[in-house]
Amino acid sequence: MQLSFRTLSTFTAALCVLLALVWGLVPDWLLAIGSIEYSTATGLVARRSAILFAALGMILYGVRNEAPSVTRNALSNGFIAGSWGLAVLGFGEWLNGHAGPGILVSVVVELALGLAFLQTKRVSVELETVN
Repeated sequence: MQLSFRTLSTFTAALCVLLALVWGLVPDWLLAIGSIEYSTATGLVARRSAILFAALGMILYGVRNEAPSVTRNALSNGFIAGSWGLAVLGFGEWLNGHAGPGILVSVVVELALGLAFLQTKRVSVELETVN
């Protein structure tokens, strides 16, 4: 399935805003999915992460109509690196027993989003070379 940058960016922005709300309001729920105990320290990190997700959502929504460009390429590269980095970290934490199998849901979503951004990036490069 081939997604346009606009569709992928809009979907990812909505997902980031949803994550911001959940991490900000009920972080213990998401932590429980990964079998991670809630504490004041994890709550602090979760609420701070919520702000980062909100910012990322705003950025992705703001650039959804951006034509293929250096800016769009940089944003895509950053998102690919970030999502794959999180996937590797999540998988490593699961392997080391620091998180339960619920973390693998996040790992799969992060891998898929990274691949989707890579695919839209490749399609826009192919379109540029054709034009």
